[in-house]
Amino acid sequence: YYKLAEGIGFSEFTSCELGAGTGYFLKGCVINGIVYGDTLLTSVNQIGNSIPANFSLSQNYPNPFNPKTIIRYSIPSNVKGQTLASQSGSDVKLTVHDALGNEVTTLVNEKQNAGSYELEFDGAGIPSGIYFYKLEADDFIETRKMILLK
Repeated sequence: YYKLAEGIGFSEFTSCELGAGTGYFLKGCVINGIVYGDTLLTSVNQIGNSIPANFSLSQNYPNPFNPKTIIRYSIPSNVKGQTLASQSGSDVKLTVHDALGNEVTTLVNEKQNAGSYELEFDGAGIPSGIYFYKLEADDFIETRKMILLK
């Protein structure tokens, strides 16, 4: 599998029919705002105006879900080693992994300001099963379990 961007890339296969050869097919893409293939898209929304005191990752709801669920997390204003004047946000990464620990998708991978955030995860393109979502921000790491039932 050759990854060009998150959730978008080419998969390689080898064919033995009529001689040996290698072929490629597109896993997914977005063209003119339309999603093709198995590409997963999410949008993250900041909720409320209050500034949290601590990092947190909430349990998704509903759980079990089919096919969509909401994930909430919080980024505080007082990040260790930074003053409020010098703080330019936290590097935030939110990923989804299967039961074997393989990364399924990255939902968030950007610098975010202090606040509470919410996103909708759509599991329509993945099979039923147990999945884990992990939040990494500065020195904070937390993982929670979610169940997709189709």
